[in-house]
Amino acid sequence: MRAIEIAGPGGPEVLEWREVPDPQVERGDVLIDVTASAVNRADVLQRQGFYDPPPGSPPYPGLEVSGVVAEVGADVEQFKPGDEVCALLGGGGYAERVAVPWQQVMPAPANVPLRAAAGLPEVACTVWSNVFMVGRLRRGETLLVHGGASGIGTFAVQLAKALGAHVVTTVGSAAKAEQVRELGADEVINYREEDFADKVRADVILDIMGAKYLTGNVRALRTGGRLVIIGLQGGRKGEIDLGAMLSKRLSVHATTLRARPVDEKGVIVRSVVDNVWPLVEAGAVKPVVYAEVPMAEAAEAHRMLDSGEHVGKILLVR
Repeated sequence: MRAIEIAGPGGPEVLEWREVPDPQVERGDVLIDVTASAVNRADVLQRQGFYDPPPGSPPYPGLEVSGVVAEVGADVEQFKPGDEVCALLGGGGYAERVAVPWQQVMPAPANVPLRAAAGLPEVACTVWSNVFMVGRLRRGETLLVHGGASGIGTFAVQLAKALGAHVVTTVGSAAKAEQVRELGADEVINYREEDFADKVRADVILDIMGAKYLTGNVRALRTGGRLVIIGLQGGRKGEIDLGAMLSKRLSVHATTLRARPVDEKGVIVRSVVDNVWPLVEAGAVKPVVYAEVPMAEAAEAHRMLDSGEHVGKILLVR
């Protein structure tokens, strides 16, 4: 088969479409003929040499795919050849085929084009597990989403709104502000012009920035608030006011998804199918696709992501 290999740490130009060995189908695996994958920030970090795949995962980038089941390994009863599916991966999505543990595979949602479904697994599992399973966001509470125009942000805004939350988000331009309002955001803060900590009091914050926003996030949380950190785009190390945390009874959670054991990912995937897919199939939450790029031209898709101009997901299609 063919896949995108990383010739060495560097810019988008190091992504090369090459012939590689076919994946081996082990016990418990599902082999998927890939229709599309999607570009995530983790793929960029892997391209730059900062984020290796977990042990046992394919070396090619790509944390999610959609496609058609080609083969199933021994003991797999949940899926069969011909099923249209999407899957959460440890790596290997930028390829014509990928083998993935059945626990990380889910039926493609009805009423969503199979290509577009490629942009759902990573954001759905990330948002559901962090905002609702860890952050325990409830109807009527306020969620602050940093980076509301990103793939994760556009999904978080829609899902939280569909489940009855008041949704606030930060963006970097007026154009992006208008787009996330159309997705359901109640309040939008341009972080280039305003300090979010002066503008909002939130029950849950979904944060991709890390150290840079730590002080502001503590200020912005209400009593009993929950901060969930899922990215470090603003740095790894920062100071935290423990006095403020004590007085407001705050909690801070820092999580990753990619390196979790298969069984843990399986719990999240099944919960997404049960709780999120019905909203997607009803049209209350939709994949937001910024662009579709041929998979062989993954370098161009990475340039789009690096530019920061996109809203939603960039897909790699075959």
